[in-house]
Amino acid sequence: MIIEVKNLVKRYGDLVALDHFDLSVQEGEIFGLLGPNGSGKTTAINCMLSLLHYDRGEVSLFGSPMSPQNYKSKQKIGVVMQNVAVFHELTVLENIDYFCGLYVADRKKRRELVDEAIDFVGLGEYRKFLPKKLSGGLLRRLNIACGIAHRPSLIFMDEPTVAVDPQSRNNILEGIRRLNAQGATVVYTSHYMEEVEQLCSRIMIMDRGRAVATGTKEELKAMIRTGEKLSVELPDLPAPVLREIQAIDGVRQVSYQNGQLVAHCMMGGHQMIAVLDLLRQRQLPFGRVFSEPPTLNDVFLEITGKQLRD
Repeated sequence: MIIEVKNLVKRYGDLVALDHFDLSVQEGEIFGLLGPNGSGKTTAINCMLSLLHYDRGEVSLFGSPMSPQNYKSKQKIGVVMQNVAVFHELTVLENIDYFCGLYVADRKKRRELVDEAIDFVGLGEYRKFLPKKLSGGLLRRLNIACGIAHRPSLIFMDEPTVAVDPQSRNNILEGIRRLNAQGATVVYTSHYMEEVEQLCSRIMIMDRGRAVATGTKEELKAMIRTGEKLSVELPDLPAPVLREIQAIDGVRQVSYQNGQLVAHCMMGGHQMIAVLDLLRQRQLPFGRVFSEPPTLNDVFLEITGKQLRD
């Protein structure tokens, strides 16, 4: 196990930021920490890195207890924090060289690693640029390059795609996949469920400093009763028929607005067939039909009673 966290508690006065938090991450995983802002994701990472003192619990990385003096483990760790952390007086090249130099003393080796990192994040034509000349997406790429230039085997990425354009987001996500394919274990935090669903082999949903649920995305979705969301384009739907649809076994909730029927269904039923059969029996013509499987937001909503991004 590359990360083992047991019974971690972190308080800020009366606020409990981490409430008996447990976490296990295996080597080679992209492990997602998913939760709304304030759920404890960043606090958990800072405690694992010994950047924050915690009140109780145990943290082991690479099989040994983590502490501020555990430099052997720290040399194998890369960190990409939510807030961009670069020197604005240094160029792209100088920034990456500086952060790589914290781990690699040999200049020749460091030059090779810096060049690799620049190529990896696609900043070759910006080597001599100062950070203030970069767009938000390019600045995020520079932040990533500074964190991974020394080829860490464990990488913590805390909301690396916040406030970036879709093209830069896709570039960052693809880069994370490549890092993992090259052997890096990645701990990835986000409140964007789509990213976590795309990237991560296992996912932990956090809320109020606790692990609410952990598993693959399929395992998480199997924990809840929520099934597919059925959408039907329908020019007219009389109120009595809407009530009939609501009464179908396994249909949890229905709505009809702007010519579209939406039915939220239970897991494991055949509600689509029943709804469409009823519409045909009532001689109500309908257009396109869409069926969406449950999402991680549905998991979070059912377990916690609130939206993921609340």
